[in-house]
Amino acid sequence: METLNIAFYSDTYLPAVDGVVTSIINTRNELERRGHNVYLFVSGSKDTRAAAKKDSRIFVAPSAKFNKYPQYNIALFPFMTYFKFKNMDIDVIHAHTPFTMGFYGLLLSRLNKLPIAGSFHTMFTEKEVINEYMPNSSFMKRYALRYSWGYARYFYKRCNYTIAPTRTVSSILKKRRINNSVIVPNGIDLEKFNKNVDGRKLRDKLVEGNKKLVLYVGRLSKEKHLEVLIRAIKQLDDGYVLVVGGTGPLMRRYMDLSARLGLSGKVKFVGFIDDDTLPNYYAAADVVCLPSTFETQGIVLLESMATGTPVVGANKLALQEIIKNGKNGEKFEPGNVTDCARKIEKVINNVDAYKETVSTAKEYSIKKVADRLIDLYKELSNNNAALNGG
Repeated sequence: METLNIAFYSDTYLPAVDGVVTSIINTRNELERRGHNVYLFVSGSKDTRAAAKKDSRIFVAPSAKFNKYPQYNIALFPFMTYFKFKNMDIDVIHAHTPFTMGFYGLLLSRLNKLPIAGSFHTMFTEKEVINEYMPNSSFMKRYALRYSWGYARYFYKRCNYTIAPTRTVSSILKKRRINNSVIVPNGIDLEKFNKNVDGRKLRDKLVEGNKKLVLYVGRLSKEKHLEVLIRAIKQLDDGYVLVVGGTGPLMRRYMDLSARLGLSGKVKFVGFIDDDTLPNYYAAADVVCLPSTFETQGIVLLESMATGTPVVGANKLALQEIIKNGKNGEKFEPGNVTDCARKIEKVINNVDAYKETVSTAKEYSIKKVADRLIDLYKELSNNNAALNGG
């Protein structure tokens, strides 16, 4: 077997937890299980640097906290990782983000005549994201709104391939004149998330008697639209309990909203859910709901399906592709509180009808995804060697 040396570049990594980080960890674990070498070049905090000391293949660039979202860090001197990079005999670079670290990965690909793939994980070009996370400057926000897709084209068209996690994202990229996309989803670990996971003990701690458990897992941030789900729970009877797992900049706002709506007994905020316990939460739930209008794939819903738990999600972006009405869950009109409540009720009252949860999740197995990535990396490496006379 040909062993590949792969450099991952990312502007987000542990202790931040999001879909990008989950994808990086799952992919790296599977690639290294197969004998390949994956080196991580990331921005991060002192906690990231502490973790890197225990892992000889993680290199953290000096970074500053991103004040609008303290979990994230902006690499100030990404070039300082070059002293590590040059000794790795890298075959291919994979930029998981297009910002300071990802751009430095792109620069290194040019300077060292190496192939590069760039993942389009996040809709960073969207107005609500820019308004939420850009500095509180109207000029900066207008500038970002005007040029975000221009920058995206500049970055991704200089990659050999742009990796889109879904057909939905690939179609958006093509409409924006980024025509080098290939579809490779983010994989999920079916050994961790499966129908044999037992959630009964956890469920007994979370809800009383025969009450129904609706679960949300994710960042508590504006683009996730958790307020829609909270207001939907308000419309349902007292037999429903919403468990919210995750942290983020709007946590206090959502807790205050729940209190104002008189939902203190119906909405439970459990904070960050550790990786080992997460499968049990999915298994404990009657339904997992994601009201986000921002998803490029929706890993949370796929992990839920893998445990056999059906889902409800906003009919927007990739969720409209992942969710199959009447088969693995139900879609509701984005932002429509009443429709969200009705679809939650529909799923729970007909839970046995949703027979394609596990089969859907299996299509996104990390093993299948790794097969596709390895083929892509080998193609890039072989083409590059032929081009450069290697």
